[in-house]
Amino acid sequence: MTERLDARTIGNKIVDPRFHAEPGAYHALFRQLRSEAPVFWVEPDEYAPFWLVTKHADIMHVEKSMDLFVNGPRVMLRKTVVDDQIRKVTGGRPFLLNQLPNMDGSEHRYHRKLTQAWFAPARIKVLEEELRGYARDLFDRTLQQDGSIDFMRAVASWYPLRVIMRIIGVPAEDEPMMLKMTQQMFGPDDPEIKTEKFDVISTVQGFFAYFRELLAKRKAEPADDLATLLADADIGEQEALSYFILAATAGHDTTSASIAGGLLALIQSPSEFERLRSDPTLLPTAVDEMVRWVSPVTHFFRTPTEDVELRGASVAAGQAMMMCYPSANRDEEVFEDPFRFDIGRPQHRHLAFGYGPHLCLGQHLAKLEMRIFYEELLSRIDTVVLDGEPRWIQTNFVGGLKSLPIRYSLRETVPA
Repeated sequence: MTERLDARTIGNKIVDPRFHAEPGAYHALFRQLRSEAPVFWVEPDEYAPFWLVTKHADIMHVEKSMDLFVNGPRVMLRKTVVDDQIRKVTGGRPFLLNQLPNMDGSEHRYHRKLTQAWFAPARIKVLEEELRGYARDLFDRTLQQDGSIDFMRAVASWYPLRVIMRIIGVPAEDEPMMLKMTQQMFGPDDPEIKTEKFDVISTVQGFFAYFRELLAKRKAEPADDLATLLADADIGEQEALSYFILAATAGHDTTSASIAGGLLALIQSPSEFERLRSDPTLLPTAVDEMVRWVSPVTHFFRTPTEDVELRGASVAAGQAMMMCYPSANRDEEVFEDPFRFDIGRPQHRHLAFGYGPHLCLGQHLAKLEMRIFYEELLSRIDTVVLDGEPRWIQTNFVGGLKSLPIRYSLRETVPA
């Protein structure tokens, strides 16, 4: 039985971090919205109101129309009290960080171009063997014999972290600190992550302090990494530090979520697991399906600069619109049988990496990491089953599994 679509009730569900940790209920609500009210106005408590945009075609239209739908006024869900705190800290600006997701127009194009070559397929391809070495080393340390493990906490969290920290120029000994601060940034409402000592503002300040030192070091001692590129770039310190934080958080957390969520999907779809084991050439499409299935970035906002009509809804200039990516990636008009995990799904058109001018810079790196990771994992494990209940992080922005207990057995021989 579906619930009545009420602006306050639905809004309070959407902003509630606990609701995002219940995938079944989450997807059921968005399925109803796509069917009954694909563009829906919500008025949650403690948050400024906004429109929910739930259909694939509508999100594509908004995302590619960058001049009409801008990022600047609002990018993500944040309580009004937090907005007020940030404006006090920044002297009236709505963002702590001046980074790509909240830039528009020529400013966005300039800052995107700074690192675009670093994340291009040709550049990333050069790192393939180095990335494979990271995966093998991780598995050598964590999957030494048959047993049980929390796959998310012991494996999936660490591999993408090592990769992006190598690219940035952060030493391996600082990776645990980077992981902890990323979790505090993206999961401040989860009771297992939240502490009295840290909030979003203090976490950002901690990142700033760390990367300010790294920036100074690279100005004095250049290296082959992103830190050196940013140290030499013609941008201000605030923009450079914000760039570091974007790369150091979104550059691994979303990939970790996709890796872990992909394994859970394979466990829950044993025929697809065997299909992939018997035909590894399906890995490229399997990776895309994992990313679609997980959709770790739940939303970004856009705001129209003039009155528009979208699927019959009259959206006034200045009214925020939430682009709901997990909903778009289950859209029945785009994906055949969208609630079936299909590693051979053709013509992937998912929006998990966004669309248009703000398409994720790191998408090629993420896909390469995941392909290599699963090539190495499938060469080692023979069987894998759940060894407890999976648990999702309580967050209303960037989410995914926080615990995936598995029991596994290894193959008798591991290819060299």
